[in-house]
Amino acid sequence: MGAQEERSGDRQRFDVADAAPLLLDARGVVTSWTRGAERLLGRPASEVVGTGVAGLLVPTDAARVPELAQRCLHDDGWAGLLTARRGDGGQVPVMARVTPAVEPGGADRWLVLLSDLRGAPGWDMSRTVLETMLTRSPVGIAVVDTELRFVWSNPALTRFGGGPPGQRLGRRLAEVQPGVDVDGIEAQMRRVLATGEPVIGYEHVGRLRSAPHRETAHVLSFTRLEDERGCPTGVYYTVVDVTERHRARQRLALLDRAGERIGRTLDIEGTAQELSDVAVPDFADLVTVDLLEWVLRGAEPVPVPPGEPAAPVLRRAGQRSVDPDGAPGGAAPGSGDDGDGDGVSGDGCGDVVEAASVEVGTEVGYLDGSPPLHTLASGRAWRRERLDPAATEWASRAPGGHAATFRELGLHSAMVVPIRARGVTLGVTTFFRRGRQDPFDAGDLHLAGDLVSRAAVCVDNARRYTRERNAALALQRSLLPRRLPEQDAVEVTACYRPADELTGLGGDWYDLIPLSGARVALVVGEVPGHGIDASAAMGRLRTAVRTLAALDLPPDEVLAHLDDLVGTAAQQEGVRPDPAGDSYGDSMRAVGSGCVYVVYDPVDGRCAMAAAGHPAPAVVRPDGGVGFVELPQGPPLGAGGPPFESVELTLAAGSTLVLHTDGLLADGEGEDGGAGRDRLRAALERTTGSFDSRCGAVIDALIPAHPHDDVALLMARTRLLGADQVADWELASDPAIVAVARKAAARQLTAWDLEELAFTTELVVSELVTNAMRHAAGPIRLRLIRDRALICEVSDGGATAPHLRHPRTTDEGGRGLLLVSQFTQRWGTRFSPEGKVIWAEQSLSGPPD
Repeated sequence: MGAQEERSGDRQRFDVADAAPLLLDARGVVTSWTRGAERLLGRPASEVVGTGVAGLLVPTDAARVPELAQRCLHDDGWAGLLTARRGDGGQVPVMARVTPAVEPGGADRWLVLLSDLRGAPGWDMSRTVLETMLTRSPVGIAVVDTELRFVWSNPALTRFGGGPPGQRLGRRLAEVQPGVDVDGIEAQMRRVLATGEPVIGYEHVGRLRSAPHRETAHVLSFTRLEDERGCPTGVYYTVVDVTERHRARQRLALLDRAGERIGRTLDIEGTAQELSDVAVPDFADLVTVDLLEWVLRGAEPVPVPPGEPAAPVLRRAGQRSVDPDGAPGGAAPGSGDDGDGDGVSGDGCGDVVEAASVEVGTEVGYLDGSPPLHTLASGRAWRRERLDPAATEWASRAPGGHAATFRELGLHSAMVVPIRARGVTLGVTTFFRRGRQDPFDAGDLHLAGDLVSRAAVCVDNARRYTRERNAALALQRSLLPRRLPEQDAVEVTACYRPADELTGLGGDWYDLIPLSGARVALVVGEVPGHGIDASAAMGRLRTAVRTLAALDLPPDEVLAHLDDLVGTAAQQEGVRPDPAGDSYGDSMRAVGSGCVYVVYDPVDGRCAMAAAGHPAPAVVRPDGGVGFVELPQGPPLGAGGPPFESVELTLAAGSTLVLHTDGLLADGEGEDGGAGRDRLRAALERTTGSFDSRCGAVIDALIPAHPHDDVALLMARTRLLGADQVADWELASDPAIVAVARKAAARQLTAWDLEELAFTTELVVSELVTNAMRHAAGPIRLRLIRDRALICEVSDGGATAPHLRHPRTTDEGGRGLLLVSQFTQRWGTRFSPEGKVIWAEQSLSGPPD
């Protein structure tokens, strides 16, 4: 019995010869003390003999003496570690071996051998103890020679495949474990043989012959063995199964990826597809995500009346397969071989079956009682480790007129997990495995639940965002013109690009408003800020502008009234900006808004405009040259300041008015207005193509893909009415002239082939001219305009607008304007520097839409 440790340059040997013996009687009293014991413990025999052995030990070990005595009697001896007390007060760790010694006379004696363990590595063990440790160890252990052939292995290694120890002898790893990463493992062994440095914690992941359907993970450690001369004789290595730890790490990694990749957008189908992408191929071979139809619309759950069967409509929102074509039957990496070397699994998994591929967005019809519908109704997950190969696909529709079996689809294990968020089931997610993937177990179901739970919250957030965004876009669409009204004064094209891409809302707007006399008003404005608050404020301003435009006021008066409305509304609501510069309420949002208002008359090409804190329009001449209108800048709306001023200019036919918000001139780098104008001029000069496409081309050329500010652009190419479309007469203030005016109007209608309107037109001319002579002063003019409508205008020098009366049956007059309003589509009054104009319109295209 003995053990030894040898070190280069320093040898320490522990065996019986080195031990200090002493004798104890049956009561544990020292009866014999040797010189070796005296040297070890520093105590003379006279001090020790006749005393109990407990006095030689530290108190904790001394208390163990009665127990150790009983163990010696029962086991015929004992061996273990103790701490003895030296005579100088110090302590020394010793290895104690107690064996029975029977002397003549029959008295019981005990032989105690004490070995000094100071500086020793530990307990020296016998060959029997070492062999017991190695053979009974749960850790796989093997020794290979310098040729990497097995020379010894313990029984525990059998669990890792390759057969019992006897079948390994003389063979290499590739012969006993084909399919594993032999090259990588043997490279580690050769490295240890060459350098002598051990390799600790080398991880191998793969499929062993003993478990071909299960991916396993092992940690290997390698140590070089040497002879007495230090020459390598082989490699000693250990194998530990860490599959569960590896799977736990994979699951954590999968959850980490899910947290990073799911919910990156607020798109419902995009989130569903992200869930599918995360789970394939590391967790499943085929994943489908089906959502209820109302979820994809961003709606709220539709309550089902009691007693009526629910008829859920599911649509495919996302899917992913290991096969790039989307079908599950394609070969998956590492799982398409059944071991016969032909690369095709024996259960038909190598065939591509398109029956499982459903186009995203289409309705998915499941059979009654199928797991997806059961999970949808109950809200509880469903799992099947082994599917019936002959069972048909759950979907009721399949190409070719038949339902594909799971064998045809190559699927053998499935789970269905409900997508639930905030107590509501939004849909189901189905996971499939095929080929050599392990069947889904309870841990996989728990992991799938975690994955789907994370995605469910993101899907519900996307649904709620979609609902809010749809509502906001509906508001925006209701505030901006869906299409510009048809008219012949200008050819128009417009473009709007918000800075807030998520909501699509902003405070910029444009409009075209038909006015009397074939004229049009062109409007572009902007409200400070972005989002729904700015959009609501913009809607209020746009409504106010259209209301003021209906009064046929000059541009400067329209802006003056609009300025009063904004300032008064903000003052009445008592809204003030906060110290951070934000504001609250639509009225406060409208304060500081900008607007440019333009009125164009296609009869003579005159154009009048005014601006309130807004860039002046650009004009593209018919020859392609670009200029900017010298327009006096009025203060922003509601800010107070000098009065607004209008300018008038005459535009040639084919000129293009370019109205825009200041977001078009800013590049986000703080350039001044002059530089922005130069960029706009260059973009307008080089823009070609159809007129409808020019707006988008100008915006694309001037602003980035993600603009810093909302941009609205309105381009209007002017037209002039032909001389044959306008007829006017100057009338004398004489009652007899009324008949002359009627006849002149009738002749003109005949020339225009509008005889069917002669009666109504003569009536309108008669009433309007009569009113002008009776109630106004100055020259009277009659003008007929043939455009999309027949317009009759009578102008005079009066400044008082006529009022529509409802005369009693006994009244002799007062029915003129009432008749005009009844026989024409619309009529009104507008004022000019010379007086006023009373007009009436008759449609030439039938009743208005």
